[in-house]
Amino acid sequence: MQRLRVLRSVAEHGSFSRAAAALLMTPSAVSQHIAALERSLGRPVAVRSTRGVTLTEPGRLLVETAETITAELDLVRREIDRLTERPRLTVATFTSGGRRLLPGALTRCVGAHPEVELTVLEAEPEAAVTMVRRGVADLALTYHFDGPPPPHTGLDRTPLTDDPLWVVLPDGHRLAGREEVGLGELASDRWVLGCLRTEAFLRRYAARAGFELRVAGSTTDYFFARTLVAAGVGVSLIPGIALAPESAGTHLVRVEPPRPARHIAVVTPPPPAAAAAVRRGPGRSPRRSGGPGRRGVRHRPSAS
Repeated sequence: MQRLRVLRSVAEHGSFSRAAAALLMTPSAVSQHIAALERSLGRPVAVRSTRGVTLTEPGRLLVETAETITAELDLVRREIDRLTERPRLTVATFTSGGRRLLPGALTRCVGAHPEVELTVLEAEPEAAVTMVRRGVADLALTYHFDGPPPPHTGLDRTPLTDDPLWVVLPDGHRLAGREEVGLGELASDRWVLGCLRTEAFLRRYAARAGFELRVAGSTTDYFFARTLVAAGVGVSLIPGIALAPESAGTHLVRVEPPRPARHIAVVTPPPPAAAAAVRRGPGRSPRRSGGPGRRGVRHRPSAS
């Protein structure tokens, strides 16, 4: 193979000296390889002239064969690498879901499958679904608010749980002692958004309750929103799984039925691809690379 490799380089560069430079060899060593190849064949494979080096017909046939053999060897090498590498699993998740729902599942996964290289990516639902579609992630933890789920053509969606939203009130609020409250009773209050995605959703609920939403603060973090509520800036509507850890100075009150909620689901490729994902891992044909190496977590700014 080394002699064929040298011959290919001579054919590509049209010169022993340029081939030697490309191969990090001396021109003499290149000449010796070509001479040894010719002795083994009993025929010349290259002809030198003042215009450079040209291949004979046997030489051209050898170069064509060498290219085929090299391609086959590369394919076999990739297959061997695939067999010997560790399987991978990449999970994309929104922030509060990753904080409250994933840890237990990941602990069980790592315990049952220590050979799997696990990667977690933080992303909003739309971006997480795109990651699955592009092969960057093997599954996505997503949510949508009340109403039909968004279409995920070509992907599978498995409902996981409903996450009711709670009204968060500051200490001393007139409704803080109630077990349930209607949103219409908060028409005179200003609101703090704990997630920019919730504004359109909250405005729809306010319209149904007969009032116009007045926003006192917008954040991308539910805990920050609760600190603003505790400071008396306004009231808020926050999903249940985003209510830990507890925040001093606030009261949680259920919303009267029908209670607004987030509907959490897992989005995966169709079953054959999902089953192959753990065996192959993202980044192997036909899918693209999916993240850093071993059990890393990459953070993306997220409001969920």
